[in-house]
Amino acid sequence: MFRRESPSQGRTSPRVVGFYEEDTGSCQYVAIDEATGSCALIDIVQGFDPRSAATDFDAAGEVLEFVRAEGLHVAWILDTHPHADHLMAAAWLHDQTGAPMAIGEKVRDIAALWRDIYHSPDAFDVDRDFDRLLADGDTFKLGNLDVSVMLSPGHTLGSITYVIGDAAFVHDTFMHVDVGTSRADFPGGSARELWGSLQRILSLPDSTRLFIGHDYGTDTRDEPAWESTVATQRANNPHLQGGEDHFIKIREERDATLPLPDRMLAALQVNLRGGRLPEPEADGHSYFKIPANKF
Repeated sequence: MFRRESPSQGRTSPRVVGFYEEDTGSCQYVAIDEATGSCALIDIVQGFDPRSAATDFDAAGEVLEFVRAEGLHVAWILDTHPHADHLMAAAWLHDQTGAPMAIGEKVRDIAALWRDIYHSPDAFDVDRDFDRLLADGDTFKLGNLDVSVMLSPGHTLGSITYVIGDAAFVHDTFMHVDVGTSRADFPGGSARELWGSLQRILSLPDSTRLFIGHDYGTDTRDEPAWESTVATQRANNPHLQGGEDHFIKIREERDATLPLPDRMLAALQVNLRGGRLPEPEADGHSYFKIPANKF
């Protein structure tokens, strides 16, 4: 798995190690307080083969091997939203480390939306399946580092950004600076709300390091890239140069051409359970419920 490190910039700045999960183009992060050895695992992937519905924890295991080799203490398991394009590994990591799992509190609203889509009125008890549901403006500690939570809707209605010192984990809002921004057409998504979230992130200090959720390369760049700054995104992101109405137009036109992610209808049933498969049935196996002709 491709790995790249962003060093700490000082006492209030985390060291960030990114791991690229190639199957889904996902960028996973370990944010480290070097003074205490505490770390947070952010948006870590559970493997899934959409052809066979087989799962694995190869990517998450590699991240955990790094953490243990470095002698780090896992203080938090953080997800930015219930991902549509990969299964989250949070519950497995919790079982391995004992660290609390956190996500945004508006995941309650996302769960209500998907209960209707799946016609499963009793599914998804997010208060049970996550240890902490975070609100806009909430703060907590990662070792000696301050972490603040910023509601960043648009891609989903409940996405959140984690700001840890001079590092912001901005998930599916920005793409890399040479690409643009993330789609906003999933249930509960909104291009207009995404524009507002982008502007709020851009209000952070210019030198803030921004770490995105996905990268798929470009015609001129083969290696994955996931780190930029507020200043470089503001100056160079092609989707930001024409104002709000222009952004909404190009975002919605682009989104109308995109297929659903091949893992989406399985992923939400897992991710709204904190990364757990649906409850096993009498034969000991879990089963996915896939709605026909709803998308």
